Amino acid sequence: MYAVRLWSVRHARGLSRFYTWFEQLLVWKTPLYRWLGYSRIERPTAAVERVVKGFLFDCRMCGQCVLSSTGMSCPMNCPKQLRNGPCGGVRANGNCEVKPEMRCVWVEGFRGAERIPGGLEKIRVVQPAVDRRLEGSSAWLRVVREKTETTP
Repeated sequence: MYAVRLWSVRHARGLSRFYTWFEQLLVWKTPLYRWLGYSRIERPTAAVERVVKGFLFDCRMCGQCVLSSTGMSCPMNCPKQLRNGPCGGVRANGNCEVKPEMRCVWVEGFRGAERIPGGLEKIRVVQPAVDRRLEGSSAWLRVVREKTETTP
């Protein structure tokens, strides 16, 4: 999984483009989701999301995905689960202080952000604290609801 996670960061530009297209597709299907009912499709959607994002990004299913803002490097993979940048213990070689064999997710995040147009601006945006009540839920459906319910 770790090797695929690093591959995802190296291919952040393409994955970001794909996610933008995929997000538009999900938003386009909003009438279907409303007809079926979000509560009915939550579990199967979360299961698919867990498999796809688990494979590509070693996703922890926090329910509040910020991959598009962190260079396709999931901050929840940080042993300290820091969502707004590296801790003060990043080693000189870019590895984690808690898991010395692992690259710091934020070092990788900045590498991925450099590959995405506008990525360095996005990575500097302060993320809110994780709402633990959303763990295990689909971030995809949450994004669809946020984008469609705020639009008049």
